[in-house]
Amino acid sequence: MAGKAVVSLATGLEDTEKVTVAFLVAVGAAEAGRPTLMFLTKEAVRLALEGVAVGRYYVCPVCFNAKKLDEARLISRAEVQGTVPMWQWIGDEGATTFSY
Repeated sequence: MAGKAVVSLATGLEDTEKVTVAFLVAVGAAEAGRPTLMFLTKEAVRLALEGVAVGRYYVCPVCFNAKKLDEARLISRAEVQGTVPMWQWIGDEGATTFSY
């Protein structure tokens, strides 16, 4: 099996080109057979709300709570999880990472 991939995204809908590139990288990793996770921070946490995007996401709790967003509005594959759970998901085998 191919190694894991993590795409860290801090930009939201204010820079749609950057968001698009991050999603293209994530889709490419998933299509290559890599277990893929997106870690959303800053304005990107809004991408995990219902009606915006689909996928598997860990949403930074500090950023999410600072924006006073409602956890009940998260899409089904999004979880408010910090860096420790992200590292646990990566595990000992490591992961290729991209940051946008």
